[in-house]
Amino acid sequence: MAINVTATALPDVKIIEPKVFGDERGFFYESFNAREFASETGVRAEFVQDNHSRSVKGVLRGLHYQIQHPQGKLVRVVSGEVFDVVVDIRRSSPSFGKWEGVYLSADNKRQLWVPPGFAHGFCVTSESAEFLYKTTDYWFPEFERSLLWNDPALGIEWPLDGAPQVAAKDAAGRPLAEAEVFA
Repeated sequence: MAINVTATALPDVKIIEPKVFGDERGFFYESFNAREFASETGVRAEFVQDNHSRSVKGVLRGLHYQIQHPQGKLVRVVSGEVFDVVVDIRRSSPSFGKWEGVYLSADNKRQLWVPPGFAHGFCVTSESAEFLYKTTDYWFPEFERSLLWNDPALGIEWPLDGAPQVAAKDAAGRPLAEAEVFA
């Protein structure tokens, strides 16, 4: 797989850049190799579900998490660009309430490891984007929660031109001070 792993300001959140082999015909890279992922990131994850979404510019999805059956996510973009955000919602963590934002795109081929215990979301910065992610647990709608994407206490600097398009569940997200979080 030949990956380069970069630490972020949040514990356990990692940027993963695969080695891309390209020439005039195009490119090739391994998007996931369990052995190399574990060796280079120190994360032993068993992925059980793959998800794929497509969104247009100005769409904001998140900040999502599951309070029971928390999911680790390995996320990437295969078309377009997004600004991807994770928020540490582990009350016992020294970085509780802190966020990290990373641009992921089809061009940079970066991936982001989002550990369990973090809320996750993204906004689309290109005309459209296709977003792929693997999860370490299944989706349980009864345990899904949304952290309020524009909670002033978080101070996330979303690169938006005007108000984003959000789903009703995201508009009704809870501010961190009122949200169910992890111990």
